[in-house]
Amino acid sequence: MVTRHKERELELDDKRYVWHPFTQMKDYVQERPLLIERGEGSFLWDIYGNKYLDGISSLWVTVHGHHREEIDQAIIDQVKRVSHSTLLGLSHPPAVELARKLVEITPMGLNKVFYSDSGSTAVEIALKIAFQYWLQKSNGSSSKTKFISLTNAYHGDTVGAVSVGGIDLFHEIYHPLLFESIKGESPYCYRCVFGKTHPSCNLECLGQVKEVVEQNHSQTAALIIEPMVQGAAGMLVSPPGYLKGIRKLCTRYDVLMIADEVAVGFGRTGKMFACEHEDVEPDILTLGKGITGGYLPLAATMATDEIYNAFLGKYDEFKTFLHGHTYTGNPLACTAALASLDIFDNDRTVVRLREKIDFLRTGLERFRDLENVGDIRQKGFMVGIELVSDRDSKEPFPPGEKIGVKVIMEARRRGVIIRPLGDVIVLMPSLSIGLEDLDELLNVTFDSIRLVTES
Repeated sequence: MVTRHKERELELDDKRYVWHPFTQMKDYVQERPLLIERGEGSFLWDIYGNKYLDGISSLWVTVHGHHREEIDQAIIDQVKRVSHSTLLGLSHPPAVELARKLVEITPMGLNKVFYSDSGSTAVEIALKIAFQYWLQKSNGSSSKTKFISLTNAYHGDTVGAVSVGGIDLFHEIYHPLLFESIKGESPYCYRCVFGKTHPSCNLECLGQVKEVVEQNHSQTAALIIEPMVQGAAGMLVSPPGYLKGIRKLCTRYDVLMIADEVAVGFGRTGKMFACEHEDVEPDILTLGKGITGGYLPLAATMATDEIYNAFLGKYDEFKTFLHGHTYTGNPLACTAALASLDIFDNDRTVVRLREKIDFLRTGLERFRDLENVGDIRQKGFMVGIELVSDRDSKEPFPPGEKIGVKVIMEARRRGVIIRPLGDVIVLMPSLSIGLEDLDELLNVTFDSIRLVTES
Protein backbone atom coordinates (compact mmCIF):
# COMPACT_ATOMS: atom_id res chain seq x y z
CA MET A 1 0.00 0.00 0.00
CA VAL A 2 1.32 3.42 -0.96
CA THR A 3 1.45 5.73 2.03
CA ARG A 4 -0.21 9.11 1.60
CA HIS A 5 3.00 11.17 1.78
CA LYS A 6 4.40 9.13 -1.11
CA GLU A 7 1.55 9.76 -3.57
CA ARG A 8 2.70 13.13 -4.88
CA GLU A 9 6.32 12.00 -4.96
CA LEU A 10 5.36 9.01 -7.11
CA GLU A 11 3.48 11.24 -9.55
CA LEU A 12 6.44 13.60 -9.88
CA ASP A 13 8.92 10.76 -10.29
CA ASP A 14 6.72 9.15 -12.93
CA LYS A 15 7.01 12.31 -15.02
CA ARG A 16 10.67 12.70 -14.19
CA TYR A 17 11.92 9.17 -14.96
CA VAL A 18 9.41 7.03 -16.90
CA TRP A 19 9.20 7.13 -20.71
CA HIS A 20 5.76 5.71 -21.53
CA PRO A 21 5.07 3.66 -24.69
CA PHE A 22 2.95 5.11 -27.50
CA THR A 23 2.67 8.30 -25.45
CA GLN A 24 3.58 11.87 -26.40
CA MET A 25 5.47 12.76 -23.25
CA LYS A 26 5.20 16.50 -23.85
CA ASP A 27 1.45 16.13 -23.37
CA TYR A 28 1.73 13.52 -20.64
CA VAL A 29 3.74 15.68 -18.25
CA GLN A 30 1.05 18.37 -18.45
CA GLU A 31 -1.57 16.04 -16.99
CA ARG A 32 -1.86 14.44 -13.60
CA PRO A 33 -0.70 10.84 -14.06
CA LEU A 34 -2.90 7.90 -13.18
CA LEU A 35 -0.94 5.38 -11.11
CA ILE A 36 -2.68 2.03 -10.69
CA GLU A 37 -2.04 0.30 -7.37
CA ARG A 38 -4.27 -2.77 -7.40
CA GLY A 39 -6.91 -4.67 -9.34
CA GLU A 40 -9.84 -6.98 -8.67
CA GLY A 41 -12.08 -8.53 -11.29
CA SER A 42 -12.91 -5.92 -13.94
CA PHE A 43 -11.74 -3.00 -11.79
CA LEU A 44 -8.56 -1.10 -11.00
CA TRP A 45 -7.76 1.27 -8.15
CA ASP A 46 -5.27 4.12 -8.22
CA ILE A 47 -2.93 5.20 -5.42
CA TYR A 48 -5.67 7.44 -3.99
CA GLY A 49 -8.20 4.63 -3.80
CA ASN A 50 -10.26 5.78 -6.80
CA LYS A 51 -11.98 2.92 -8.62
CA TYR A 52 -12.00 2.45 -12.41
CA LEU A 53 -13.66 -0.04 -14.72
CA ASP A 54 -10.97 -1.59 -16.92
CA GLY A 55 -12.50 -1.31 -20.39
CA ILE A 56 -9.42 -2.50 -22.31
CA SER A 57 -8.28 -5.46 -20.18
CA SER A 58 -5.06 -3.60 -19.38
CA LEU A 59 -4.20 -3.48 -23.08
CA TRP A 60 -6.09 -6.56 -24.27
CA VAL A 61 -4.48 -9.12 -21.96
CA THR A 62 -6.46 -9.57 -18.75
CA VAL A 63 -8.73 -12.36 -19.92
CA HIS A 64 -10.29 -13.52 -16.63
CA GLY A 65 -10.06 -10.24 -14.74
CA HIS A 66 -7.53 -9.04 -12.21
CA HIS A 67 -6.37 -10.93 -9.13
CA ARG A 68 -7.81 -14.29 -10.16
CA GLU A 69 -7.19 -16.63 -7.23
CA GLU A 70 -6.39 -19.72 -9.29
CA ILE A 71 -3.64 -17.97 -11.27
CA ASP A 72 -2.32 -16.21 -8.16
CA GLN A 73 -1.95 -19.49 -6.32
CA ALA A 74 -0.43 -21.33 -9.27
CA ILE A 75 2.32 -18.70 -9.53
CA ILE A 76 2.96 -18.76 -5.78
CA ASP A 77 3.26 -22.54 -5.82
CA GLN A 78 5.68 -22.40 -8.76
CA VAL A 79 7.81 -19.73 -7.05
CA LYS A 80 8.33 -22.20 -4.22
CA ARG A 81 9.78 -24.68 -6.72
CA VAL A 82 11.79 -22.59 -9.21
CA SER A 83 11.17 -19.18 -10.76
CA HIS A 84 13.37 -19.56 -13.80
CA SER A 85 15.31 -22.23 -15.62
CA THR A 86 16.55 -21.90 -19.19
CA LEU A 87 15.11 -23.86 -22.10
CA LEU A 88 18.44 -23.77 -23.92
CA GLY A 89 19.26 -27.48 -23.78
CA LEU A 90 17.10 -28.05 -20.69
CA SER A 91 13.37 -28.21 -20.02
CA HIS A 92 10.89 -28.05 -17.16
CA PRO A 93 7.37 -29.40 -16.49
CA PRO A 94 5.34 -26.18 -17.01
CA ALA A 95 6.84 -25.62 -20.48
CA VAL A 96 6.16 -29.23 -21.50
CA GLU A 97 2.62 -29.28 -20.12
CA LEU A 98 1.72 -25.95 -21.70
CA ALA A 99 3.11 -26.99 -25.08
CA ARG A 100 1.02 -30.16 -24.99
CA LYS A 101 -2.09 -28.18 -24.08
CA LEU A 102 -1.54 -25.60 -26.82
CA VAL A 103 -1.16 -28.34 -29.41
CA GLU A 104 -4.44 -29.86 -28.21
CA ILE A 105 -6.50 -26.65 -28.44
CA THR A 106 -5.09 -24.83 -31.47
CA PRO A 107 -5.98 -25.62 -35.11
CA MET A 108 -4.90 -29.05 -36.34
CA GLY A 109 -1.34 -29.68 -37.46
CA LEU A 110 0.47 -27.19 -35.24
CA ASN A 111 2.49 -29.71 -33.25
CA LYS A 112 5.61 -27.76 -32.28
CA VAL A 113 5.83 -24.85 -29.84
CA PHE A 114 8.63 -22.28 -29.66
CA TYR A 115 8.36 -19.93 -26.69
CA SER A 116 9.32 -16.27 -26.41
CA ASP A 117 8.38 -13.19 -24.41
CA SER A 118 6.01 -10.99 -26.44
CA GLY A 119 3.86 -10.84 -29.53
CA SER A 120 6.58 -9.00 -31.43
CA THR A 121 9.14 -11.70 -30.69
CA ALA A 122 6.65 -14.41 -31.63
CA VAL A 123 6.29 -12.75 -35.03
CA GLU A 124 10.06 -12.32 -35.44
CA ILE A 125 10.43 -16.03 -34.79
CA ALA A 126 7.70 -16.88 -37.28
CA LEU A 127 9.39 -14.83 -40.00
CA LYS A 128 12.80 -16.35 -39.33
CA ILE A 129 11.41 -19.88 -39.24
CA ALA A 130 9.61 -19.36 -42.57
CA PHE A 131 12.73 -17.88 -44.16
CA GLN A 132 15.02 -20.66 -42.95
CA TYR A 133 12.51 -23.40 -43.76
CA TRP A 134 12.65 -22.75 -47.50
CA LEU A 135 16.43 -22.71 -47.47
CA GLN A 136 16.66 -26.05 -45.68
CA LYS A 137 13.68 -28.14 -46.73
CA SER A 138 14.14 -31.01 -49.14
CA ASN A 139 13.69 -29.67 -52.67
CA GLY A 140 13.34 -26.21 -51.17
CA SER A 141 13.91 -22.91 -52.89
CA SER A 142 16.57 -20.40 -51.95
CA SER A 143 14.63 -17.78 -53.90
CA LYS A 144 11.65 -17.80 -51.50
CA THR A 145 12.93 -15.08 -49.20
CA LYS A 146 10.21 -12.41 -49.25
CA PHE A 147 7.02 -11.89 -47.28
CA ILE A 148 3.54 -10.76 -48.23
CA SER A 149 1.71 -8.73 -45.62
CA LEU A 150 -1.39 -6.59 -45.69
CA THR A 151 -2.16 -2.91 -45.70
CA ASN A 152 -3.26 -1.72 -42.23
CA ALA A 153 -1.34 -4.61 -40.65
CA TYR A 154 0.27 -4.44 -37.23
CA HIS A 155 2.45 -7.30 -36.05
CA GLY A 156 4.61 -5.68 -33.36
CA ASP A 157 7.40 -3.18 -32.86
CA THR A 158 10.63 -5.09 -33.44
CA VAL A 159 12.35 -4.52 -36.79
CA GLY A 160 11.11 -7.67 -38.53
CA ALA A 161 7.58 -7.21 -37.22
CA VAL A 162 7.59 -3.57 -38.35
CA SER A 163 8.84 -4.65 -41.79
CA VAL A 164 5.62 -6.58 -42.34
CA GLY A 165 3.50 -3.83 -40.80
CA GLY A 166 1.23 -1.59 -42.83
CA ILE A 167 0.34 1.42 -40.70
CA ASP A 168 2.33 4.49 -41.75
CA LEU A 169 1.84 6.25 -38.41
CA PHE A 170 3.63 3.44 -36.61
CA HIS A 171 6.01 2.20 -39.27
CA GLU A 172 6.97 4.76 -41.92
CA ILE A 173 9.62 6.58 -39.89
CA TYR A 174 11.62 3.36 -39.56
CA HIS A 175 11.56 2.59 -43.29
CA PRO A 176 15.36 2.84 -43.75
CA LEU A 177 15.83 0.09 -41.14
CA LEU A 178 13.38 -2.39 -42.64
CA PHE A 179 13.41 -5.19 -45.17
CA GLU A 180 10.97 -4.79 -48.04
CA SER A 181 7.70 -6.68 -47.89
CA ILE A 182 5.07 -7.12 -50.59
CA LYS A 183 1.67 -5.63 -49.78
CA GLY A 184 -1.75 -7.12 -50.36
CA GLU A 185 -4.99 -5.28 -49.71
CA SER A 186 -6.76 -5.82 -46.41
CA PRO A 187 -10.51 -5.38 -46.01
CA TYR A 188 -11.48 -1.98 -44.61
CA CYS A 189 -15.11 -2.04 -45.59
CA TYR A 190 -15.98 1.37 -44.15
CA ARG A 191 -13.28 3.01 -46.26
CA CYS A 192 -13.03 0.56 -49.16
CA VAL A 193 -10.14 1.56 -51.43
CA PHE A 194 -12.10 0.17 -54.38
CA GLY A 195 -15.19 2.22 -53.61
CA LYS A 196 -17.29 -0.92 -53.27
CA THR A 197 -19.82 -2.08 -50.69
CA HIS A 198 -19.92 -5.52 -49.12
CA PRO A 199 -21.28 -8.03 -50.10
CA SER A 200 -21.80 -6.79 -53.67
CA CYS A 201 -18.04 -6.12 -53.84
CA ASN A 202 -17.35 -9.85 -54.29
CA LEU A 203 -14.32 -9.39 -52.03
CA GLU A 204 -12.32 -7.34 -54.51
CA CYS A 205 -9.68 -6.86 -51.81
CA LEU A 206 -9.14 -10.63 -51.79
CA GLY A 207 -8.92 -10.56 -55.55
CA GLN A 208 -6.13 -8.01 -55.32
CA VAL A 209 -4.25 -10.26 -52.87
CA LYS A 210 -4.70 -13.12 -55.36
CA GLU A 211 -2.94 -11.04 -58.02
CA VAL A 212 -0.11 -10.25 -55.62
CA VAL A 213 0.36 -13.90 -54.68
CA GLU A 214 0.18 -15.04 -58.30
CA GLN A 215 2.88 -12.57 -59.31
CA ASN A 216 5.21 -13.15 -56.36
CA HIS A 217 4.72 -16.68 -55.05
CA SER A 218 8.00 -18.00 -56.47
CA GLN A 219 9.92 -15.56 -54.29
CA THR A 220 7.58 -15.55 -51.27
CA ALA A 221 8.32 -17.51 -48.11
CA ALA A 222 5.09 -16.65 -46.27
CA LEU A 223 2.02 -14.47 -46.09
CA ILE A 224 1.23 -13.07 -42.64
CA ILE A 225 -2.25 -12.04 -41.54
CA GLU A 226 -4.18 -11.05 -38.41
CA PRO A 227 -7.15 -13.43 -38.68
CA MET A 228 -10.62 -11.85 -38.67
CA VAL A 229 -9.63 -8.55 -36.99
CA GLN A 230 -6.80 -6.10 -37.66
CA GLY A 231 -6.55 -4.78 -34.13
CA ALA A 232 -4.20 -1.78 -34.03
CA ALA A 233 -5.58 -0.55 -37.37
CA GLY A 234 -8.83 0.25 -35.56
CA MET A 235 -10.58 -3.10 -35.16
CA LEU A 236 -11.03 -3.74 -38.88
CA VAL A 237 -13.21 -6.83 -39.19
CA SER A 238 -12.75 -9.14 -42.17
CA PRO A 239 -15.92 -9.98 -44.11
CA PRO A 240 -16.90 -13.65 -44.35
CA GLY A 241 -14.72 -15.62 -46.71
CA TYR A 242 -11.68 -13.35 -46.71
CA LEU A 243 -9.63 -15.42 -44.25
CA LYS A 244 -10.63 -18.70 -45.90
CA GLY A 245 -9.67 -17.21 -49.25
CA ILE A 246 -6.21 -16.30 -47.96
CA ARG A 247 -5.68 -19.87 -46.79
CA LYS A 248 -6.67 -21.23 -50.20
CA LEU A 249 -4.29 -18.86 -51.97
CA CYS A 250 -1.39 -19.87 -49.74
CA THR A 251 -2.08 -23.56 -50.33
CA ARG A 252 -2.52 -23.18 -54.08
CA TYR A 253 0.68 -21.20 -54.59
CA ASP A 254 2.86 -23.00 -52.04
CA VAL A 255 3.28 -20.04 -49.69
CA LEU A 256 3.34 -20.54 -45.92
CA MET A 257 0.49 -18.91 -44.03
CA ILE A 258 1.38 -17.20 -40.75
CA ALA A 259 -1.65 -16.44 -38.59
CA ASP A 260 -0.85 -13.73 -36.06
CA GLU A 261 -3.32 -14.39 -33.24
CA VAL A 262 -1.46 -12.38 -30.62
CA ALA A 263 -4.39 -9.97 -30.23
CA VAL A 264 -7.29 -12.10 -31.43
CA GLY A 265 -6.50 -15.37 -29.68
CA PHE A 266 -7.84 -16.78 -26.41
CA GLY A 267 -11.52 -16.02 -26.80
CA ARG A 268 -11.39 -12.41 -27.95
CA THR A 269 -13.38 -12.95 -31.15
CA GLY A 270 -15.95 -15.26 -29.58
CA LYS A 271 -14.03 -18.44 -30.35
CA MET A 272 -10.88 -19.66 -28.67
CA PHE A 273 -8.87 -18.80 -31.78
CA ALA A 274 -9.96 -16.54 -34.62
CA CYS A 275 -8.97 -19.07 -37.29
CA GLU A 276 -11.80 -21.27 -36.04
CA HIS A 277 -14.39 -18.89 -37.51
CA GLU A 278 -13.57 -20.16 -41.00
CA ASP A 279 -11.96 -23.51 -40.12
CA VAL A 280 -8.53 -22.31 -41.20
CA GLU A 281 -5.38 -24.23 -40.32
CA PRO A 282 -2.29 -22.03 -40.68
CA ASP A 283 1.24 -23.30 -41.16
CA ILE A 284 2.56 -21.06 -38.40
CA LEU A 285 0.60 -19.49 -35.53
CA THR A 286 1.74 -16.73 -33.18
CA LEU A 287 0.23 -16.28 -29.71
CA GLY A 288 0.77 -13.76 -26.93
CA LYS A 289 -1.15 -11.12 -24.93
CA GLY A 290 -3.90 -13.13 -23.18
CA ILE A 291 -1.93 -16.38 -23.07
CA THR A 292 -1.15 -15.99 -19.34
CA GLY A 293 -4.45 -14.34 -18.45
CA GLY A 294 -2.66 -10.99 -18.32
CA TYR A 295 -0.22 -11.96 -15.58
CA LEU A 296 3.24 -12.42 -17.06
CA PRO A 297 5.02 -11.90 -20.40
CA LEU A 298 4.88 -15.00 -22.58
CA ALA A 299 4.41 -15.76 -26.26
CA ALA A 300 4.47 -18.81 -28.47
CA THR A 301 5.14 -19.53 -32.12
CA MET A 302 3.64 -22.80 -33.30
CA ALA A 303 4.55 -24.69 -36.46
CA THR A 304 3.71 -27.88 -38.32
CA ASP A 305 5.83 -31.02 -38.29
CA GLU A 306 6.68 -30.36 -41.94
CA ILE A 307 8.30 -27.07 -41.02
CA TYR A 308 9.99 -28.42 -37.89
CA ASN A 309 11.52 -31.33 -39.76
CA ALA A 310 13.40 -28.99 -42.08
CA PHE A 311 15.49 -27.91 -39.08
CA LEU A 312 16.63 -31.44 -38.20
CA GLY A 313 20.06 -32.64 -39.23
CA LYS A 314 23.57 -33.48 -38.10
CA TYR A 315 25.29 -30.95 -35.86
CA ASP A 316 27.72 -29.88 -38.57
CA GLU A 317 24.93 -29.31 -41.10
CA PHE A 318 24.03 -26.20 -39.08
CA LYS A 319 20.29 -26.51 -39.59
CA THR A 320 19.56 -25.54 -35.98
CA PHE A 321 17.16 -22.65 -35.42
CA LEU A 322 19.63 -20.26 -33.82
CA HIS A 323 17.21 -18.04 -31.97
CA GLY A 324 16.27 -17.73 -28.31
CA HIS A 325 15.65 -15.46 -25.36
CA THR A 326 16.96 -15.55 -21.81
CA TYR A 327 13.45 -15.93 -20.39
CA THR A 328 12.11 -18.21 -23.14
CA GLY A 329 9.46 -20.48 -21.61
CA ASN A 330 9.82 -19.01 -18.12
CA PRO A 331 8.27 -21.47 -15.60
CA LEU A 332 6.22 -18.81 -13.82
CA ALA A 333 4.73 -17.57 -17.09
CA CYS A 334 4.00 -21.09 -18.35
CA THR A 335 2.36 -21.92 -15.02
CA ALA A 336 0.16 -18.83 -15.26
CA ALA A 337 -0.83 -19.82 -18.79
CA LEU A 338 -1.77 -23.33 -17.67
CA ALA A 339 -3.90 -21.92 -14.85
CA SER A 340 -5.59 -19.56 -17.30
CA LEU A 341 -6.42 -22.40 -19.67
CA ASP A 342 -7.87 -24.37 -16.76
CA ILE A 343 -10.17 -21.42 -16.04
CA PHE A 344 -11.30 -21.40 -19.68
CA ASP A 345 -12.34 -25.03 -19.22
CA ASN A 346 -13.80 -24.81 -15.72
CA ASP A 347 -15.73 -21.57 -16.30
CA ARG A 348 -16.77 -22.49 -19.84
CA THR A 349 -15.56 -18.99 -20.66
CA VAL A 350 -16.07 -19.06 -24.43
CA VAL A 351 -19.56 -20.58 -24.18
CA ARG A 352 -20.65 -18.09 -21.53
CA LEU A 353 -19.27 -15.26 -23.63
CA ARG A 354 -22.01 -15.61 -26.24
CA GLU A 355 -24.64 -13.85 -24.13
CA LYS A 356 -22.23 -10.99 -23.42
CA ILE A 357 -21.34 -10.62 -27.09
CA ASP A 358 -25.04 -10.30 -27.96
CA PHE A 359 -25.53 -7.84 -25.11
CA LEU A 360 -22.61 -5.79 -26.38
CA ARG A 361 -23.89 -5.85 -29.96
CA THR A 362 -27.33 -4.66 -28.88
CA GLY A 363 -25.88 -1.98 -26.63
CA LEU A 364 -23.75 -0.56 -29.42
CA GLU A 365 -26.75 0.07 -31.68
CA ARG A 366 -27.67 3.35 -30.02
CA PHE A 367 -24.19 4.71 -30.75
CA ARG A 368 -25.34 5.01 -34.37
CA ASP A 369 -27.56 7.88 -33.24
CA LEU A 370 -24.49 9.96 -32.41
CA GLU A 371 -23.82 12.18 -35.43
CA ASN A 372 -20.04 11.81 -35.22
CA VAL A 373 -19.98 8.03 -35.07
CA GLY A 374 -19.06 6.91 -38.57
CA ASP A 375 -18.69 3.17 -38.10
CA ILE A 376 -19.05 0.55 -35.39
CA ARG A 377 -17.01 -2.63 -35.80
CA GLN A 378 -17.40 -5.66 -33.55
CA LYS A 379 -16.08 -9.18 -33.58
CA GLY A 380 -16.82 -10.94 -30.32
CA PHE A 381 -15.37 -8.85 -27.52
CA MET A 382 -13.35 -6.62 -29.83
CA VAL A 383 -15.00 -3.28 -30.62
CA GLY A 384 -13.89 -0.22 -32.55
CA ILE A 385 -16.05 2.92 -32.75
CA GLU A 386 -14.73 5.21 -35.50
CA LEU A 387 -15.41 8.90 -34.96
CA VAL A 388 -15.62 11.32 -37.90
CA SER A 389 -16.17 15.04 -38.25
CA ASP A 390 -18.74 14.47 -41.01
CA ARG A 391 -20.70 11.25 -41.32
CA ASP A 392 -21.76 11.76 -44.94
CA SER A 393 -18.27 12.39 -46.30
CA LYS A 394 -16.53 10.20 -43.68
CA GLU A 395 -14.14 13.08 -43.15
CA PRO A 396 -11.94 12.43 -40.12
CA PHE A 397 -11.30 14.97 -37.42
CA PRO A 398 -8.04 16.95 -37.76
CA PRO A 399 -5.39 15.07 -35.72
CA GLY A 400 -4.61 18.19 -33.72
CA GLU A 401 -8.07 18.14 -32.18
CA LYS A 402 -7.17 14.86 -30.40
CA ILE A 403 -10.82 13.80 -30.31
CA GLY A 404 -10.04 10.21 -29.36
CA VAL A 405 -7.83 11.34 -26.49
CA LYS A 406 -10.49 13.75 -25.24
CA VAL A 407 -13.10 11.00 -25.25
CA ILE A 408 -11.02 8.57 -23.22
CA MET A 409 -10.05 11.30 -20.75
CA GLU A 410 -13.72 12.14 -20.27
CA ALA A 411 -14.42 8.46 -19.68
CA ARG A 412 -11.62 8.37 -17.13
CA ARG A 413 -13.24 11.22 -15.23
CA ARG A 414 -16.35 9.05 -15.14
CA GLY A 415 -14.46 6.07 -13.74
CA VAL A 416 -13.74 4.06 -16.90
CA ILE A 417 -10.36 3.33 -18.48
CA ILE A 418 -10.36 2.95 -22.27
CA ARG A 419 -7.78 3.83 -24.92
CA PRO A 420 -8.18 5.07 -28.50
CA LEU A 421 -6.48 4.13 -31.73
CA GLY A 422 -6.43 7.61 -33.21
CA ASP A 423 -10.11 8.53 -33.35
CA VAL A 424 -11.28 4.93 -33.06
CA ILE A 425 -12.50 4.26 -29.54
CA VAL A 426 -11.63 0.71 -28.51
CA LEU A 427 -13.67 -1.41 -26.11
CA MET A 428 -12.13 -4.71 -25.08
CA PRO A 429 -13.11 -5.64 -21.53
CA SER A 430 -12.09 -8.85 -19.78
CA LEU A 431 -14.06 -11.89 -20.88
CA SER A 432 -15.22 -12.33 -17.29
CA ILE A 433 -16.98 -8.96 -17.04
CA GLY A 434 -20.58 -9.07 -15.80
CA LEU A 435 -23.51 -7.66 -17.75
CA GLU A 436 -24.05 -4.83 -15.28
CA ASP A 437 -20.45 -3.66 -15.62
CA LEU A 438 -20.58 -4.13 -19.38
CA ASP A 439 -23.64 -1.87 -19.44
CA GLU A 440 -21.72 0.73 -17.43
CA LEU A 441 -18.86 0.57 -19.92
CA LEU A 442 -21.28 1.21 -22.78
CA ASN A 443 -23.07 4.04 -20.97
CA VAL A 444 -19.91 5.89 -20.02
CA THR A 445 -18.43 5.50 -23.50
CA PHE A 446 -21.64 6.75 -25.11
CA ASP A 447 -21.87 9.78 -22.81
CA SER A 448 -18.17 10.59 -23.26
CA ILE A 449 -18.40 10.53 -27.05
CA ARG A 450 -21.54 12.65 -27.02
CA LEU A 451 -20.07 15.24 -24.66
CA VAL A 452 -16.81 15.61 -26.55
CA THR A 453 -18.15 15.58 -30.11
CA GLU A 454 -21.28 17.64 -29.55
CA SER A 455 -19.82 20.34 -27.34
